[in-house]
Amino acid sequence: QAQLAESGGGLVQAGGSLTVSCVASGRLYSSHIINWFRQPPGKEREFVAGIRWSDTRTYYAASVKGRFTISKDKAKNTVYLQMSSLKPEDTAVYYCSASINIGERGTPWGQGTQVTVSS
Repeated sequence: QAQLAESGGGLVQAGGSLTVSCVASGRLYSSHIINWFRQPPGKEREFVAGIRWSDTRTYYAASVKGRFTISKDKAKNTVYLQMSSLKPEDTAVYYCSASINIGERGTPWGQGTQVTVSS
């Protein structure tokens, strides 16, 4: 089973941009969807975006559509989440997981990467 690790978080001002990465160790299959989730302080974990490993189809939560872009580099076994026009409410720990369904956890959670947006 593939294991995914997140990196690239940090502190950014509101309106700024940041890209986080999700690197998979182990094989990813054409049936996989790589999903990004986030967990704001004191709240439940929520789906953010997903991308099919086999093609270019992408999926976004309404709260981030138009501001976040998910992409992949298959040669590097890596999925990126480019975040722009960041808001304080985007502050969260960001996680990725590979699943056969959109917005569903498949592979175990990693440590996540903290994104903090200051106002």
